[in-house]
Amino acid sequence: MAVLAPGARLSRVKVSPDRVIRTIAGLRPFRPSGFVVRGEKLGEKTVIHNYGHGGAGITLSWGTSQLAVEEGAKAEARDCAVIGCGVVGLSTARLLQQRGYNPVIYARETPPSTTSNVAGGLWDPVSVYDRPSVTPEFRRQFGEAARFAFRRYQSLTGDLYGVRWLPLYTLSRDGAVAVAPPESPNSEVQPLYPEPKQLSPGEHPFNVPFAHRRYSMLIEPAIYLNALMRDYLLNGGRIAIREFQSREELMGLRENLLFNCTGLGAGKLFGDAELTPIKGQLSFLLPQPELDYMTVGPGDIYMFPRRDGVLLGCSHERGVWSTEPDPATTERILRENAALFGGMRG
Repeated sequence: MAVLAPGARLSRVKVSPDRVIRTIAGLRPFRPSGFVVRGEKLGEKTVIHNYGHGGAGITLSWGTSQLAVEEGAKAEARDCAVIGCGVVGLSTARLLQQRGYNPVIYARETPPSTTSNVAGGLWDPVSVYDRPSVTPEFRRQFGEAARFAFRRYQSLTGDLYGVRWLPLYTLSRDGAVAVAPPESPNSEVQPLYPEPKQLSPGEHPFNVPFAHRRYSMLIEPAIYLNALMRDYLLNGGRIAIREFQSREELMGLRENLLFNCTGLGAGKLFGDAELTPIKGQLSFLLPQPELDYMTVGPGDIYMFPRRDGVLLGCSHERGVWSTEPDPATTERILRENAALFGGMRG
């Protein structure tokens, strides 16, 4: 067994059923060909679509919203409507305000009741697309959105927005972390992460043969979404609680420039048959303030040390619409994470 370097020691996550404080499940709005950012003319209305982010709604929100606002600038209207109050809708509304627009958010729910509140919050654009389905235009948008969002979040680090840098350990039993091939959209993202390094056994405490460390940001939804709401409202924004059952109802709004940030709702409202949910389930343990790192793997498990609890996850169930937690998934989350952290050295 390799000798563990003193600087490689990390605090151990205390995983046990009696430390679980809540278990939740949410639905990621996934499209095999990736998110949609484009304009559409519908009678007198101009609709700018900004939805379908899969597992990267928080990660890419600033970037795709920037693309959407640039598309909306082609219209002359200054009064506009943002449909949806998750992270994508709030980011879009804030960018519109900063450009001198007068957005009104129309939404059925607001934080903390949105899908965005069920997100993990790691800055990492995962579960966004199926590689065979992407187009050159999507790849261009993906790269632009990722780079803009990565810079924007750096300006929000600190307690006020709940954004902080942490080391991320990617762990595997099957092989070293591979570099994305040039044809993959992820090849646009990998160079953004600082200090990437494949670790030797003495440089990490995990009982797995392969470990890679890089730095990324953890965005805590409970803090971050409240901060976005506060910024939007303090800058004169308004929120109207309203649910839309059809596109025709949207066409009845007084605003002629609409930003569609409805996530899975776009399937019903705009007939996007490609949209499908990916169910993700999370269990939270009592907080451990001493934890100062994140893990992904081995397999599909992950751990993020948030202030509202130590987040443990493992599930990506495509095509499942239920938001009820599954006891068998909860058991696997705890069992596999307990094995990982229980086997740590040092």
